Amino acid sequence: MKKIIAGLALGLSLLAAGAAIAEIKTPVPAEGIVVSTPPQVPPGVASAPSPGFPGIESDDILKQNQAQRNEVQPGNASPTWRVIKEGTHNYSSLPALEAGVLIQPKAQFPGQARATTAGEAWRQYRNGPLTTFGGWLLIAAVVGLALAYFIGGKIRMKAPMTGRLIERFTSFERIVHWTVAITFVTLAFTGIAILFGKYVVLPIFGHTLFGWIAYAGKNIHNFVGPVFAVSLLVMFVTYVRDNLPTLTDLKWMTRLGGLIGKGHAHAGRFNGGEKVWFWFGVVVLGLIVSASGFVLDMLVPGLVYSRGNMQVANLIHLVAAVLVSAMSLGHIYLGTIGMEGAYAAMRHGYVDDTWAKEHHDLWYDDVASGKVPRVRSPEGAARVGAPVKAV
Repeated sequence: MKKIIAGLALGLSLLAAGAAIAEIKTPVPAEGIVVSTPPQVPPGVASAPSPGFPGIESDDILKQNQAQRNEVQPGNASPTWRVIKEGTHNYSSLPALEAGVLIQPKAQFPGQARATTAGEAWRQYRNGPLTTFGGWLLIAAVVGLALAYFIGGKIRMKAPMTGRLIERFTSFERIVHWTVAITFVTLAFTGIAILFGKYVVLPIFGHTLFGWIAYAGKNIHNFVGPVFAVSLLVMFVTYVRDNLPTLTDLKWMTRLGGLIGKGHAHAGRFNGGEKVWFWFGVVVLGLIVSASGFVLDMLVPGLVYSRGNMQVANLIHLVAAVLVSAMSLGHIYLGTIGMEGAYAAMRHGYVDDTWAKEHHDLWYDDVASGKVPRVRSPEGAARVGAPVKAV
């Protein structure tokens, strides 16, 4: 106990001695006099009197370089980071593109309130309005088609089947169509997983499963994309002749395929809605998705694959992909459960005379008159039982 008391007494004595020494070394100003130490001016930096404090000089710290800042504030790297955030090219021993640019310069995409670094602007734009509006657009398309099915039901034929068949699609035409369809659906599912996975898969199943899905989806997406683009060009050449717009298509569109007005909406081999899907969905949006995808895959020769170019290509790819995916839902719906006989036509290549007359009456009239052959391939002749005519 005596040792503890002695230790406390010794400690208090040392504290008192230290305070006395500090008091002796620190000059006490006289009453009413303010003593101030002027700031040290780093070498090479001009100083000017501060308008708010006459007689006191202040440094323009925004003009300091890193060496000057280290003299007054060692460890403060603000001058260096100001240079980096400007997006200027600095020295780098790496030969990679933009290796000397650590942070991109500022950028501002449409709809953004203020400019920020280009990478952050792209991230906010992609994960913000594009993802939000794109997600709701896809949901609205699914809900709309569900209501159409449960309220209006499947579009069924009004007259009974005749048993007479017309070869609507040859084997080659069906192979081209299904190649585009399968690759497109694959790209759509993997793209949706990449875009919306962290909002749906990640919170429910965790990081491990989401990581595997995102990794597999990205690789599948990258390799299937070029196959889709090539098959898209083959589809254009194969189907373009029968998808040329006519005045009949405009009338079909104004009547929404017969939903407005009385009587049947006339149509050729492909109606107005199918031609809109072909030209805007398949051709325009399909080419935009393919071209931007080639940029993201770095397959375009001569293009500078900078971060800025890749970010713009990604946004274009995202917008076009969401639009074509939403449009495709209507085409897939009518081609499967929405219309009787539509899936069988593309699955097997043949339609009944009743189906052709009710949905594509002008095309059926050409077939009945012999202007368009009923059979267009040797396998069609074996199935229909009629001779093959030149197309």
